[in-house]
Amino acid sequence: MPRSPLSLPDAELAILRRLWEHGVASARQLTDWLYPEGTPAQVATVQKLLTRLEEKGCVRRNRDNWPHLFEPAVGREDVILDQLQQTAERLCDGALQPLLTHLVRSGDLSREERQSLRALLDDLE
Repeated sequence: MPRSPLSLPDAELAILRRLWEHGVASARQLTDWLYPEGTPAQVATVQKLLTRLEEKGCVRRNRDNWPHLFEPAVGREDVILDQLQQTAERLCDGALQPLLTHLVRSGDLSREERQSLRALLDDLE
């Protein structure tokens, strides 16, 4: 049974990016990284976002200690693939090729990045 697509607003993605970068963090640490001012409203926002991400299965909460620690339950690559597939569905009737072609052609790829893409395509054959 295929997993349902993730709906991840930018604020939730910002939290996931920090967790991918650091591995594990408390709600307070995430608030400090995302909102250096750390107002009570911003602390509450991060806590609510973490609750939503936990409900979606994107983060795990360790309740063994206080403060609770959060870690990513999905990988960056999985989220990238999910988001690209959703974009392809919306814009290209589900086909990835037109989307990828456009990204490659419109991107300012370095020589090394182009070589890496060529090697990837060669490996797939």
